[in-house]
Amino acid sequence: MSKRVVIWAGAAVAILIVGWFVVSKYWIYVPGMLAEWRDPIGPAQAVAWGEGPETASIPARKRDPNIVVILADDLGYNDITFNGGGVADGAVPTPNIDSIGRDGVNFTQGYAGNATCAPSRAAIMTGRYATRFGFEFTPAPVAFERLVGTFSNEQQIRKPVFHEDRVAEWPDDPNKLGVPAREITIAELLKAEGYRTLLLGKWHLGGTPTSRPQSQGFDEFLGFLPGASMFLDPDDPRVVNSRQDFDPIDRFLWANLPFAVRKDTGPRYAPKEYMTDYLADEAVKAIHANRNRPFFMYLSFNAPHTPLQALKSDYDALSGIENHRLRVYAAMIRALDRGVGKVLDQLKKEGLDENTLVIFTSDNGGAHYIGLDDINKPYRGWKATFFQGGIRVPFFMRWPVRLPSGASYGEPVAHVDIFGTAAAAAGAVSPADRVMDGRNLLPYVDGKRVENPHKSLFWRSGDYKVLLSGDWKLQVSEKPKKEWLFNLRKDPTEQVNMADSKPDKLAEMKTKLAEVDGDQAKPLWPSLLEGPIPIDHPLGEPDKPTDEYIYWSN
Repeated sequence: MSKRVVIWAGAAVAILIVGWFVVSKYWIYVPGMLAEWRDPIGPAQAVAWGEGPETASIPARKRDPNIVVILADDLGYNDITFNGGGVADGAVPTPNIDSIGRDGVNFTQGYAGNATCAPSRAAIMTGRYATRFGFEFTPAPVAFERLVGTFSNEQQIRKPVFHEDRVAEWPDDPNKLGVPAREITIAELLKAEGYRTLLLGKWHLGGTPTSRPQSQGFDEFLGFLPGASMFLDPDDPRVVNSRQDFDPIDRFLWANLPFAVRKDTGPRYAPKEYMTDYLADEAVKAIHANRNRPFFMYLSFNAPHTPLQALKSDYDALSGIENHRLRVYAAMIRALDRGVGKVLDQLKKEGLDENTLVIFTSDNGGAHYIGLDDINKPYRGWKATFFQGGIRVPFFMRWPVRLPSGASYGEPVAHVDIFGTAAAAAGAVSPADRVMDGRNLLPYVDGKRVENPHKSLFWRSGDYKVLLSGDWKLQVSEKPKKEWLFNLRKDPTEQVNMADSKPDKLAEMKTKLAEVDGDQAKPLWPSLLEGPIPIDHPLGEPDKPTDEYIYWSN
């Protein structure tokens, strides 16, 4: 072999090594991802919402109430100023979100259906623990699960685990991972009562002909399947981006996620606006189109979930925040609050606000993988943990003709209660042929019922299980092999583990947990990934041997 050949071969190897490093560090593209993501993306198009009657046969105040459920995505408990904090120590007021709690009812112990996106949404839609029908893990592509499960971060002492032997049990298309058609959604129930049912934004509960929104009770859908989108094209001059190279989820999203929506089953297209504003503006149009008939609107924002992208105008308005990542995140919260305000203003403009039940909450707590410390303050834990930071969420209801203004309710309630409350508001009867975990909260707010709505609340993800019963909360984990027992009335931020000091209470709670757990279904698909989540610091900060942690199954 000539010297020249050796030199060229060495150069080629060097280029490959450098190229691999650049790709692995900055751009992780997984080919053949999802059919939905491979479809062509067309230019922006106008949306025609189905028009209701030109005039109302019954005055808005006297007819069945409109019902609007507004869901944020990964909103931290401390991200809104209503809770006494707010992003960057209150640098981003959230007056519109706050007004729902201020002018309605604040459920001070509001809990998510789960600590991750899709199972929580399944609980909202069905009024049942998602584990009752096997929807235990968030649908995701196998390639994504493998990437996260094999990602190496030098700051992490504990490494993720990917179960390659279980891959054959997953379908080839994550759209097939959905809520079974036999489940009854709140959209189906309300549609049967004559409501026009509308979904804008994130679904994440299946994308097959039997599991997509139109097959689960929604007359109209505008959003993204299976469950995610960019907020703008990353190269759009109107956007400011923040990438977290320490997070494999973030790196995957930047490389693979499209900026697109579709109307019903039509082709994908790129909106002209920043996604949060676009969804809010289309919600305004949909409200106008349906002003003269009862409607149910599920406005499911994808903010402030990653990828972190903000409008430059919002970013520039927050020049007092020095940390770039925090400033982008804060700007996303600013846009989210603006979007909520647009919806509330339109309801008032149409004369509908007095007789509209508006519910605001988040699918789960803020995520550790964005690398920000205080988003769930004062609570410990994050999204993908059952510590309070993962499941304690803002939970507001406003309905002026029916609910008191400025009220608060202090007993534990949960996402499963949205179904029963909305059904009762509409005069519908909840299904009687299955266990319904949710309750109608209206009589509890009125004081007509004085007992707690729930004897217990339950969560499960793989071998990590939790029961909240009265003042006591038990968390049981197999990896690590550990039990946490907290008295939330005395210790609401879960600082003092009483598992060793209260053996009788521990035994009692374990018995109760086992009973509820035994009533749940086997997962419809297995967990491929177990990921370590530190409880007390975000990703991007080094692990310590003394850290408390859990392994989250998905």
